[in-house]
Amino acid sequence: MNFPSKLLEEAVNEFSRLPGVGKKTALRLVLHLLKQDKSQVERFGNSIVQLRNGAVYCKDCHNLSDASLCQICSSSARDKSLLCVVEDMRDVIAIENTANYNGLYHVLGGIISPMEGIGPKDLTIDSLEERVKAGVVKEIILALPASMEGETTSFYVYRKLNSGSLIISIIARGLGVGDELEYADEVSLSRSLLQRTPFEKSFSVK
Repeated sequence: MNFPSKLLEEAVNEFSRLPGVGKKTALRLVLHLLKQDKSQVERFGNSIVQLRNGAVYCKDCHNLSDASLCQICSSSARDKSLLCVVEDMRDVIAIENTANYNGLYHVLGGIISPMEGIGPKDLTIDSLEERVKAGVVKEIILALPASMEGETTSFYVYRKLNSGSLIISIIARGLGVGDELEYADEVSLSRSLLQRTPFEKSFSVK
């Protein structure tokens, strides 16, 4: 792709580094920005810089936050005895959009995937164990993808946390196998949360 401007080429190259964005899409985005007021483009650019420089991860749940403790974890209105384990922050957003869950979250930061070199130590499972050991959490809801990797991660977490006093449940599989939480409609996701079942009934756990 030949460019009439080196500045245009550099901008297109940077946009094309984004997931799912090819050179043609990147060019379209850059040309769109060129048609906007300079002040609007500056706001766009500043918001990305501020996000990268200012955003941190919550010290408790590992969700993206503006402070060391996120708004959900610091809220006195949330049920701190209920903990929903998810793959990443996109799942937190999806569940929050249902307005049908009032507990806390724990973001693993991924799922176990040997093919991609991701093991238990690469996730925040140790931190999850520490939260459970504190004695406040009474129920863990496993809301991980209905994929082989997701199920493997759920089983691993279950084996690490399973005890007589802790309830470990899994969301109902109203979602298709392989479906991601972030793409589920709010009604289906709400039903999956409300109709969760004990984890041991979803597997033949020995």
